[in-house]
Amino acid sequence: MNAAVTLTQAELPEFLLHVAVTRPVFVWGPPGIGKSSLVQAFADQVGMPCVSLLGSQLAPEDLIGVPQIVDGCSVFCPPRQIARKEPYCLFLDELNACSHDVMKAFYSLVHERRIAEYTMPPGSVVIGAGNRSQDSAIVRPMPSALINRMIHVHLRVSHRDWLEWAGGSQIHPWVLEYIQARPDHLWSQPPKHEEPFSTPRAWHMVSDALKEYGDDISEIAIERIVFGCLTPHHAGQFKAFVKQVNSGYRLTPILKGDMRWPDKPEDRDLLYFLAQSLRARLIKELPAEKNRLTAASQDLAIRGKGLVTELAAISMEIAQMVVSEAESGSLPSWFVVELIRDLPRLAAKRDG
Repeated sequence: MNAAVTLTQAELPEFLLHVAVTRPVFVWGPPGIGKSSLVQAFADQVGMPCVSLLGSQLAPEDLIGVPQIVDGCSVFCPPRQIARKEPYCLFLDELNACSHDVMKAFYSLVHERRIAEYTMPPGSVVIGAGNRSQDSAIVRPMPSALINRMIHVHLRVSHRDWLEWAGGSQIHPWVLEYIQARPDHLWSQPPKHEEPFSTPRAWHMVSDALKEYGDDISEIAIERIVFGCLTPHHAGQFKAFVKQVNSGYRLTPILKGDMRWPDKPEDRDLLYFLAQSLRARLIKELPAEKNRLTAASQDLAIRGKGLVTELAAISMEIAQMVVSEAESGSLPSWFVVELIRDLPRLAAKRDG
C-alpha cells in the first residue's frame, strides 16, 4: 500500500488515542521500527491490557474456536485469550501475513468487534499492523472488504523520536552518539536478499550486546556484533566510529583546525568515516542557495573546501566520495562549483 501521509513514532499515540477508540486502525510500516511496542505503549497509556495475536501463526479455529454441544446445539467457544469480560486492546500483528481464511475470520472481529457468539466488551480497541510488500517481508494482498473495515496509517522512522526515547532507555553511549552524528543510518531499506539491515530494533540489539561485553570489548567482538545486526555499510562505519572514539579523533577539532586528518595507511577506515561525517555535516548545514548563507555556514563552507583539498592529498578516492552524489543526498551545487574553481588556489596555499 502506498503511503500518501505518514506519521512518526511520536505522532502515532495521539492518533490512536483519538481514532482507535472509535474505529479499527491498521498501522503500516517496515520491520523493526517499533510498531508492536508503540501499540503496547498506547494500551498502557489508556489503562487496557493488550492481547497480541500474530497473524502469520494463526489458523481460523484459533479465532472462531471449537464447537461444543450446548442444549443440543453446537456453540463455538472462542479462545480464553480473546473472550474477556473487561475492555482490552486487541493487537492483530502481521495481519496481512496470515492466510486468506484467517483474514476472513477477522472480518466480523474487526468490523463489529464480534467473533462467533462472543462480542468484545464496550470500550475495547482493535489495532492491526503489518509490513509492506516492498519490505521483502511475508505479506499477502489484503481483501478489499478487510481493507475497507479499517483506518490506515503509515509509520515512518524519525531519528529525533528515537533519540529522545533512547536517551531515557539506557541505550549504549556509542550507539547514541553515532546516530546523533549519522541519523540517516538509523534505518535502511530491507535488502532483496538474506542480509542484516539497519532498523531501530537492530540498533537496540547492538546496544544490548555492547553493554554485555562492557568496556573491555575487543575490535573483533565489535565487528562480529555490528555485521550481525546492521547493513554492511553501516556496520563498517560504526566500527570506524568506535575506532575514532578510542583514538581521540573528532570532526569538530578537524573543522576548527586543531587536528589534522589521520593519514596513516592503517587508519584508512577511520579517515573514511571522518570524511563521511564531514559530508553529512556539509549537506545538513549548507543551504541549497548561496544567497541564504549565514556567517556560520559561510565559515563552514570555507573550511569545508580546505578540508576536501587536504583530504585529496591523502586519498583522492575518499575526497571524491565527499562531493559525489549519493542516495544520502548531495552537496549544494554552488559549493561544488566553488570547490572545483578554488582547488588550485587551495592546493597552492596548502603546499605553501
